[in-house]
Order: sequence, then C-alpha cells, then structure tokens
Amino acid sequence: MKLIALLLSFLSISAFSQESYRELPNNAFGFGERLSYEISYGFITAAESFITISPNAVPISGRETYEVNFEVNSRSSFDVIYKVRDNYKTFIDTRGIFPWRFEQHIREQNFKKDFEISFMPDSSKVITKTDYTNVRSFSAPAYVQDILSALYYVRTLDLSKYKGGDVITVETFNDDKHFPQQIRIEGRETIDVASGEFKTVIVQPMLQEGFTNKTSDIFVYLSDDERKIPVKVKMKIVIGALVAELTEYSGLRGPLDAKIGD
Repeated sequence: MKLIALLLSFLSISAFSQESYRELPNNAFGFGERLSYEISYGFITAAESFITISPNAVPISGRETYEVNFEVNSRSSFDVIYKVRDNYKTFIDTRGIFPWRFEQHIREQNFKKDFEISFMPDSSKVITKTDYTNVRSFSAPAYVQDILSALYYVRTLDLSKYKGGDVITVETFNDDKHFPQQIRIEGRETIDVASGEFKTVIVQPMLQEGFTNKTSDIFVYLSDDERKIPVKVKMKIVIGALVAELTEYSGLRGPLDAKIGD
C-alpha cells in the first residue's frame, strides 16, 4: 500500500509540474511551415537558406515540441570564395513557446563548431556542450530563449500595438552567456521581394556593450500581419551588405494578409 501511495504521490507531483509550465497563445506558425530564401551580396546570389518546422511534434520531457531547422548553404559557384554549410536547430515547446534544446553546427571554410544547449525550465538552468566534449552548467531565467527560438517567440507577440522606437526585451542565452536581448521596432515599410509585395514591420536587435545598448547592423522585415514571417533580412558588413529575401513559402498557419495583390 505504501508503494502504491508513493507512486500516486509521484504521479500527482509530475502532473502538477507538467501543468505548471507557462502557456502562450500562438497563431503565427505551426507544423509543416517552410520558408525559402536567397542570400545575395550585391548582384551575386551567394547562398540559399531554408527555415522549416517539422510536420509532426517531437516529444521531449513528456512535452510536444516544434522541431525548427535553419540551414544556410553557399551556392556551388560561391564555394570557391567562401564555403558555408551551417545548420541551426531548436525544439520549441508547443504550448509555452520556450526551447528545450538548441543545436548549432557551423561549417564555414576551414572553421568548424558544434554547440548544444539543453534547457531545464524547472530549475532555471542550462547545460551547454561545445564540440561534443566541453560540458558546462549555467543559471538562466525561466523560459530563456536561444537565438533561433527567440524569433519564433517574437512572432507570437502582437506587434500591431508597437510603434517606431518601442523596444521589446527577450531573455536569451547563447555562447555560454545569458543576456536580455533588446529588439527595437524601427517602423513599417512596404517592400518587394521575389515572392511578392508585402507590408512589413522592421525590427532591429540591439547590441550590448557593458551597460550601453546600441543598434546592430541587422534589420529584419516581418510580414505585418498575424503570421509575422521574415520576408527580408539585411545585414551590413564591412563592404556592402548581405540581403536574404523570401522566395517561396508553404505550410503557413493561416493567410498572409500583409501580402499585397494576392
């Protein structure tokens, strides 16, 4: 009888723990979403990129997750200049929109890096592993995001209530460090890309240096509707800029109301 009582007690505690996680509404994205991009440098198409959500849930710690894959591959014609085969992956809780695991696999020229983060929202800790050997543990706020899941968290927010100059803060963890990532709303603009004409809201991450924030040289154009898909990303570099533009999309959770003339 004592064994049964202990088992029931454990099950009730486990059930409580599972239900105690936060829940956030999400009408922005869902299973099977696929976004394709071309990345250009000036007049040269240097690479292609794909951001996909697996068609089925992946269970982690008894919870359902979205498996999100982000790939960047340089074109074969550009490989002789700078070869890139990068892959990022995050597993996002479907009900709470927080990550359980993050993977980063970088292959750029002769540089190679493998980095993983395991998130433990129950204990507000993260475990990192670099190149499969160097394991470390860190404290972090509950529901801290990785650099990829942060985008999906922002997509669930109601950006229509923000105006130019407003700042959103997202607790983020990357490269063995937690930081409050501030994202500035730059304004709204209608843009043309290969997949059509879109009304967009422009967001810009802010870099932190000590206690001073400054805007970065990255601009993300999100569709100004409930989907908030990245339509364009512009990153200034030393000479010129890299620009990623949406070429194809499928599997969206709903209509793209921000698209004009469709």
